[in-house]
Amino acid sequence: MNSKEQKLAAFSKLLDVMDELREKCPWDQKQTLQSLRPLTLEEVYELSDALLSEDLVEIKKELGDVLLHLVFYAKIGEEKNNFDIADVINSLTEKLIFRHPHIYGDVKVQDEEEVKQNWEKLKLKEGNKSVLSGVTKGTPSLIKAYRIQDKVRGIGFEFANAEDAWKKVEEELEEFHAETDLGKKEVELGDVFFSLVNYARISNINPDTALEKTNNKFIKRFQLMETLALEDEISLENLSLDKMDEYWEKAKEILIKNFNK
Repeated sequence: MNSKEQKLAAFSKLLDVMDELREKCPWDQKQTLQSLRPLTLEEVYELSDALLSEDLVEIKKELGDVLLHLVFYAKIGEEKNNFDIADVINSLTEKLIFRHPHIYGDVKVQDEEEVKQNWEKLKLKEGNKSVLSGVTKGTPSLIKAYRIQDKVRGIGFEFANAEDAWKKVEEELEEFHAETDLGKKEVELGDVFFSLVNYARISNINPDTALEKTNNKFIKRFQLMETLALEDEISLENLSLDKMDEYWEKAKEILIKNFNK
């Protein structure tokens, strides 16, 4: 592994390269905060894919791409005489020290839960008017639900245990099935999703990760199903649902065998 000096030298070189690209490269010169935004989101999602697959080679690559964007934004901030990368890092460091009084102060904590509770209380002292102020509007709904619940948990607004949370899921399911108006049924379905996220969180399961794993599992199984049908010179859309289900089960068996090898 690299020494601290080598790490600092590498970061310094990156800043130099960023300066040169911004000065000399036509594409880099044209970029703005808004033009970079969708590209940043794409890079973060690519990092997420690498993290889910635990592909360390890809994780290193994608971390580099995300870091480039962070440096790029800081460079634009510097050009606007508003902030530079040092301001970004110093602000972050100050925040971390302030929010960890159990490390940099005399506050005592028993466990991770107390750390989270102190974190939310300290954020209110920083000027946030609500515990939920840090939940951004653009966050995907599933992740947003998790973040909302995790934040209110920090001040004690929480079910006592997973069993109580599951009772809420069952209650919301009953209300969903009982509703006949489509508009109101949509609202009830939202309540079902929200309560399921809450149950998963209390059970120490990240619902977004769980759903993404299921998405990937479905994609692999369906694509193998398509391949198996193609080998039999059959088009899936011409099959009955029962026949498609046979291919589905066959694909499932193959993937399970390959996984257990």
